[in-house]
Amino acid sequence: EVQLVESGGGLVQAGGSLRLSCAASGFTFDDYTIGWFRQAPGKEREGVSCISSSDSSTYYADSVKGRFTISSDNAKNTVYLQMNSLKPEDTAVYYCAADIDYSGAYDRSEYEYDYWGQGTQVTVSS
Repeated sequence: EVQLVESGGGLVQAGGSLRLSCAASGFTFDDYTIGWFRQAPGKEREGVSCISSSDSSTYYADSVKGRFTISSDNAKNTVYLQMNSLKPEDTAVYYCAADIDYSGAYDRSEYEYDYWGQGTQVTVSS
């Protein structure tokens, strides 16, 4: 059974940092795409970043480019999202998602992912 478990969310002041973790299990961690999405109250879910296992390529939404960094630790089956210079508009529930059939980092739709974590709340105060 594929499972994704996010952690690392919390409350932080504007300008601060958080590191989210997505611990994956139930699939071979060598051919996948892991993505991070977020959903703020009253808004649609939006893609934030993703990483491809085949070549470690990454994608970032324009809204987070230069502030967020995605990385993976295959030994720990974990993908991280380092979030720096956080802004109040980054406040949302953050979800990680996995596509275990295709490895490729680009502006992927949420419908391209088969498995989702339960989400972790990130709140940035002004």
